[in-house]
Amino acid sequence: MEYTTVQTPRGTKDFLPRDAQRKRWVEETLLKLFEQWNYREIVTPTIEFSDAVSAGGATGLGDNLYRFFEREGGLIALRPDATTPVARVVATRLREEPKPIRLCYSANVFRYAEPQTGRRREFYQAGVELVGSNGYLADAEIVALAVQSLQAVGLKDFRIDIGHVDYYDGILQHGVLSSSEKRGIRTALLRKDYVALGKLLASSNLSRADRELLGMLPDLRGGKDVLREALDRATNPVSERAIGDLSAIYDALEAYDLAHWVQVDLGMVKDIEYYTGVVLEAYTADMGFTIGTGGRYDKLIGHFGYDCPATGFALGVERIMLALSKQGGWPGCEGTRVLCARASQGSRLGWQIAQKLRQQGHRVELDVVRRNQSEILEYAEAMDFQWVALPFTPDEIQVWNMDMGWRTMDLPTLLTFLEGGENRG
Repeated sequence: MEYTTVQTPRGTKDFLPRDAQRKRWVEETLLKLFEQWNYREIVTPTIEFSDAVSAGGATGLGDNLYRFFEREGGLIALRPDATTPVARVVATRLREEPKPIRLCYSANVFRYAEPQTGRRREFYQAGVELVGSNGYLADAEIVALAVQSLQAVGLKDFRIDIGHVDYYDGILQHGVLSSSEKRGIRTALLRKDYVALGKLLASSNLSRADRELLGMLPDLRGGKDVLREALDRATNPVSERAIGDLSAIYDALEAYDLAHWVQVDLGMVKDIEYYTGVVLEAYTADMGFTIGTGGRYDKLIGHFGYDCPATGFALGVERIMLALSKQGGWPGCEGTRVLCARASQGSRLGWQIAQKLRQQGHRVELDVVRRNQSEILEYAEAMDFQWVALPFTPDEIQVWNMDMGWRTMDLPTLLTFLEGGENRG
């Protein structure tokens, strides 16, 4: 493949200043919320030993790893997710910590897959892991925090789907199927290829009731009534227990007044293979792919020598950015931007005014090019400054804003205007 030094590798991108700022805002907003729930941030290496991030094949991501040899001869890989490195840390560094352990992160991850809309080979996630509790309240907390995370970044139109891998697995365990048959049925459900699913079920030795239940899994979606129907149709105790778990979680979400954001989806199948219980996916109405994913993974940490239950989720930062842009959700995240230009008192007064505005939390650029007033205004409009300040004396500052044009005021009045406390008309 031909490339040049001015290109980035396929599946990666540059974040120009506006997008970099928006990305940082999403990450900081999420981390702040996670910390309010007492999740502590953890930072793991971008590179890991290949055996660690594949966790003995438990992740199902082995074919998508970026691998390379370090000079000492070790086989290294770029992390394909953030959960597996956290599992390694818990097993090796935090096993003596009181449980449950609440951890959060914001990190870039890498998967060698075909780039698509909303999917790159390097992408960014922010998420949480709740380690050391296998009760339904831990799962309910994860779903509740996922809901509040999407609310915190300003998304208005979204939903969280919840399912349970044991409802599906219980049906397969009830029959006698080969590994290839199970893999084929799982792949058909994952790809939502219901024609292939029908053919596979027709040729299987599953009972009629099991075939019918597997065939209708994609239709078992909705509210609490779906759980009642799924329990009535369950053909085995494993599937029945799965519905019991989901019912308890749904009841907790109703108590938290968050259930209206949540939908049951018993046809949900995950492409990552370490999930063992409740699973979740987050969607918005105007995007055809998930903006978040997660669930329970009680066996993953055991691959590092320490059996410990865990649950969590990861949100796609870039996918949230795309969803916010579609919903027009960015106003206010960039803060107030002021261009402070030199006037008759020279650079010292401009410096002092700029510093005072920065101390009040505003983003201020001090002009370093001598421009006349019309040139200053042209530059400000081109760079999307909301305000221009030209200080002549501390009591005489010429101020421009798109709504009011030019006015003269003192510094306290300017600060009041910037805070929105005065009528700007």
